[in-house]
Amino acid sequence: MTSTDQSPHETHAEHEGARERLGAVRTEVAKAVVGQDAAVSGLLVALLCGGHVLMEGVPGVAKTLLVRTLAGALDVETRRVQFTPDLMPGDITGSMVIEGRAGELAFREGPLFTQLLLADEINRTPPKTQSALLEAMEEGQVSVDGVSRQLPRPFLVAATQNPVEYEGTYPLPEAQLDRFLLKIVLPLPGRDDELEILNRHAAGFDPRDVRAAGVRAVAGPRDIEAGQVAVRSVQVSPEVTGYIVDIARATRDSPSLSLGVSPRGATALMRSARAWAWLTGRDFVTPDDVKALAHATLVHRLGLRPEAELEGVDVAAVLTSALNSVPVPR
Repeated sequence: MTSTDQSPHETHAEHEGARERLGAVRTEVAKAVVGQDAAVSGLLVALLCGGHVLMEGVPGVAKTLLVRTLAGALDVETRRVQFTPDLMPGDITGSMVIEGRAGELAFREGPLFTQLLLADEINRTPPKTQSALLEAMEEGQVSVDGVSRQLPRPFLVAATQNPVEYEGTYPLPEAQLDRFLLKIVLPLPGRDDELEILNRHAAGFDPRDVRAAGVRAVAGPRDIEAGQVAVRSVQVSPEVTGYIVDIARATRDSPSLSLGVSPRGATALMRSARAWAWLTGRDFVTPDDVKALAHATLVHRLGLRPEAELEGVDVAAVLTSALNSVPVPR
């Protein structure tokens, strides 16, 4: 029986099962990663929306461990690419190589051909390679030697950038930042969380072996696919739609911003709010869902005016001010 042949009851049961299993992913990730539940939730939201995530955090806050553990809990293939100034587009997309005695050309897949890609320090590689990655993210395919090749599904890019060192980097321009559904900031852990991290390492935890920490696959690609279908049926009332539009328009009116939220950004906020509503057990979006995802979805789409930058204005604070200026629908 295909999914189109299923009865509404069977479809509902499948969606409920997918939600339960995807919810269990958080518990599995917590076995290896301490104190990054918001980042896990953001990655799940991006998977359900078919979007991608930009992760920002200083070295050592478990960005690589988080992605590796998430892949283990979801039973999806993962790869990691360390972006460097000499990385070429073909190094990530793949290239044509000569094989065999006959000297025939064959395509050798690059690391983009995976389901969960950790693109480490994306701002360390030149724009040409950044563009190849972003094109793959947008199109879900790569084109090499005139032939387009589909990437696996689901396909999530979790790109990281170091917010401390800017020397020798190639910052992503606003138009490319806009391609990321969410930007997640991974904070340094609190004292209790840091104690827990050290205690786990003292007890023999090996971050390169998440299976030994007890992490097991509790969901898979079929659950993600079922979740993506279910999210599309989450209801958004006219009042909540108007709330999202008014938030976007408030950023455009801010005197501190040269670049406000575009209609694509407003659409992204609606998509991520729908995914979050479904993950938390509802088939409708509330204003609280919108507020919960607003910063992660919108902050990287905003551009400060030069004079505001000189005054040390924080773009997140400007977004908070814009959010607070919009009446919340009842």
